[in-house]
Amino acid sequence: MKRTGHSPKRILVANRGEIACRVMRSAREMGIETVAVYSHADRGALHVSMADQAAGLEGDRKAGGYLDIEQVVGAALGSGADAVHPGYGFLAENPAFAAAVEEAGLVFIGPAPATMEAMGDKIRARQLALENGVPVIPAAEARDLEATQKAAAELGYPLLVKAAAGGGGHGMRAVADGEELAAALRGTRREALSAFGDERVYLEKLIDRPRHIEVQLFGDGKGQALDLGERECSLQRRHQKIIEESPSAAVGEGLRRRIRQAALKLASATRYRGAGTVEFLVDGKGSFYFLEMNTRLQVEHAVTEMVSSVDMVRWQIELASGGVLPDRRPEARGHAIECRVYAEDPAAGFLPCGGRIARLELPAGAGLRVDSALVEGMDIAVEYDPLLAKVIAWAPDRPQAVARIRGAVAATSILGATTNLGFLDDMLASKDFAEACFDTTTVERSWNNWRPPSEGAGFEMAAAAAALLSLNAVPSRAGAGRTAAHRAEGPWQTLGPWRLGKGSP
Repeated sequence: MKRTGHSPKRILVANRGEIACRVMRSAREMGIETVAVYSHADRGALHVSMADQAAGLEGDRKAGGYLDIEQVVGAALGSGADAVHPGYGFLAENPAFAAAVEEAGLVFIGPAPATMEAMGDKIRARQLALENGVPVIPAAEARDLEATQKAAAELGYPLLVKAAAGGGGHGMRAVADGEELAAALRGTRREALSAFGDERVYLEKLIDRPRHIEVQLFGDGKGQALDLGERECSLQRRHQKIIEESPSAAVGEGLRRRIRQAALKLASATRYRGAGTVEFLVDGKGSFYFLEMNTRLQVEHAVTEMVSSVDMVRWQIELASGGVLPDRRPEARGHAIECRVYAEDPAAGFLPCGGRIARLELPAGAGLRVDSALVEGMDIAVEYDPLLAKVIAWAPDRPQAVARIRGAVAATSILGATTNLGFLDDMLASKDFAEACFDTTTVERSWNNWRPPSEGAGFEMAAAAAALLSLNAVPSRAGAGRTAAHRAEGPWQTLGPWRLGKGSP
């Protein structure tokens, strides 16, 4: 990418966990200092020790200050930062935060606040899609109960009740018939108000067994945009993604071209700046429908990086500094698959779990990458998202990528906490996954009653973790004393050996 402006000298990363570490690695490679923010629960976290500076946040146990715009902007100003990267989650898609950053004279590494506001409001985003000829799912406004019941009957069941300001799989409920509608409206409004500060909801027709396909794009803020291809994100539980890959094995060249063109239309129409993702649902007949646009870096951006050889965080920083997009999109090579490792129990409805990591083993090797903020001895904060790590594999084609990701997941060991590793292992070994025969309902339909192969094995693992903890007396503040070691490493060494899709492994 051609650079026309000056890069920031110091970036405050307004986030935590693996995404904060991920942003810091790219910043360090660019010679940019970083500032971490942290809650009381995160005072010993890895992202704190990786940063050049760190500022504590005050707040309640759940948010821990990460959602406090005034505190976060104040920390940026107090640290001498000249830019802010929001990561994903928390304030990443909050236009008031982006505006506050810019009003403070700092560079916001993301889209303009007005664009974020327009695309973050699902109702407005649908209207923009319609105005630009992008197909949308049939929907209706949710007002008072009587009017909403009438609109739902006209729309037809089953349907979804969705938060207008929702995102990340939160703020939506499926409704099978009219008897469920009132409760779904109340529940979704409560969740929307709590998660997004906006209780508006709307109704959307439920597409039967769709694929979830999204397009990664970058815009220059002046109407020019390019895409980095599509990702397959259909394997989900409760609208939260579990396994992603790029490219999609279910998308032919004709559909791929149409979906990319639709995404670029929206980016150009909104004069989008930075990294964004346009998400679509694809039905069994090959028709596609606009779902939403995420105005931030996605959790699954790593698979796109692996096939495109693009450091997307670097591109974000360069575009925010006046960089110019390349004349053509980078050529995609090979196939990449990502598995999200969660601290949760798939056998108990994917219930989030806490714990302390007594022993940690992460895979390494050609074509492999692990994004995480894990260290032995760390306590898993149950207040936050249960995502622990992302294990990513690249290979020249999908069958080889499947074999590689299976080996990588099998080589991952996290003792001291319940995780979904066994569930991932079984999913990757299934015939449906090998043949790419799945949709957004597959987990609920086929894996809802999954159980570990042996209850005894789980007991033995727990006993081993307890023994390790008692023998080693591992401190809970595992991040302390690691700063010098991390600064001595190159920015990508902490990821483990991996490559960005160049040549065969």
